[in-house]
Amino acid sequence: MATYTIIGADQKQYGSVTDENVRRWIAEGRLNAQSLLKAEGETEFRPLETFPEFAEAVATSATTTVTPPPLPATAPVAAAKTSGLAITSLVLGILGMFTCGATALIGLILGIIAMVKVRQSRGALGGGGIALAGVIVSAIFLLMIPFFAALLLPALASAKQKAQGINCVNNVKQLSLAMRIYAGDHNDHYPAATNWCDAIQPEVGTVKVFHCPADFSAGRSSYAFNAQLAGAEVDKVDPNTVAIFEADGGWNVSGGQELMLAKPRHRRLIVVGFADGHVEQVSAARLAQLRWNP
Repeated sequence: MATYTIIGADQKQYGSVTDENVRRWIAEGRLNAQSLLKAEGETEFRPLETFPEFAEAVATSATTTVTPPPLPATAPVAAAKTSGLAITSLVLGILGMFTCGATALIGLILGIIAMVKVRQSRGALGGGGIALAGVIVSAIFLLMIPFFAALLLPALASAKQKAQGINCVNNVKQLSLAMRIYAGDHNDHYPAATNWCDAIQPEVGTVKVFHCPADFSAGRSSYAFNAQLAGAEVDKVDPNTVAIFEADGGWNVSGGQELMLAKPRHRRLIVVGFADGHVEQVSAARLAQLRWNP
């Protein structure tokens, strides 16, 4: 069966259509003698009246004037598909605002790849503008990484110092508890000042508790024992008396206020454990008010 391609009144091509369809459209007035079409295998369009196989149909319809309705369109040409890489690039570039530029590098790479693929597709793939926008946005946030870092570093340092302070407080709490356990096993008396670390270590379980995370010295212990409590009876010591405190020294260090840190490790605060077991972070202004004499 012969097939044809037709140029409609809207100057668009329709086809392929069979000769039966052509005859029906001639009869319906959709085609006339001047309508252009070409048979399968032909390269040029020519008037319908030049096709002998349709001469009779054209002659029959010539006596009737009908305004031809538009020809039914064949399957529409699909719109170019937007590149998924281009969309992803733009999204990652925008997310760089909330990730401090962490996603922008990936967005930049994907945007460049998307632009290349769109260019090579010769119109089959769309989204070149989106890819370009993704590259630009990603590049902007990459350039802003140093700015984000300048904003984040102080906050991270502050958070680290706070965490170290909490860890140090927990250390002193465990040491204070170990001190009271020791006293309970030794007729309610504190250990000697000369070996207090050795005395309570079995109650602590690990030497890590003796070391503050903000203490970068090589000493085994970051804390000292109030020497005035050495061998004292627990029940006769004022609960607000200093027992364990941060100090520069080492293992089994003991003494008094003279051992207090000249430079606090935790934002101008020094961790102090008291005779009743409670622990505080004390400011430099309060150091002079602490009780050392039991």
